[in-house]
Amino acid sequence: MNVLSFLKPAYEVILLYSDETLKSALDRMTEHRFTSIPVIDRENNYIGTLTEGDILHFVLKNIDCLNEDKMEELHVSDIRRHRDYETISVNSTMPLLLSKAKNENFVPVLDQNEKFIGIVTRKKLIEYFFEHNFMIL
Repeated sequence: MNVLSFLKPAYEVILLYSDETLKSALDRMTEHRFTSIPVIDRENNYIGTLTEGDILHFVLKNIDCLNEDKMEELHVSDIRRHRDYETISVNSTMPLLLSKAKNENFVPVLDQNEKFIGIVTRKKLIEYFFEHNFMIL
């Protein structure tokens, strides 16, 4: 088994670009009911993971940003992230993938050039193990 077997390619991943506005981030996360979402730049470099908590802390410290006009002026890159999900290489081993997935909803995957190529979701891994009758003790 390899990482590519479980990869959701970048073109299928709902994500944010670092230059998108706070409003678009809130809209996208609300629409899809996400608690966390990957952030990349326009060159497909993985920037980090934006969470609901990151947005909440930002808004609490910048209460004036709740104005819709102000939300259009602020960008995802302006929001301080508490912690980013750690990436793995497309060539990583399954034990490494599983060790990352046990703590996160998804694992960002980078190619040999350190470019974001997609994610592996914990759900996909769990489904695989159930479909193949692996015993979980």
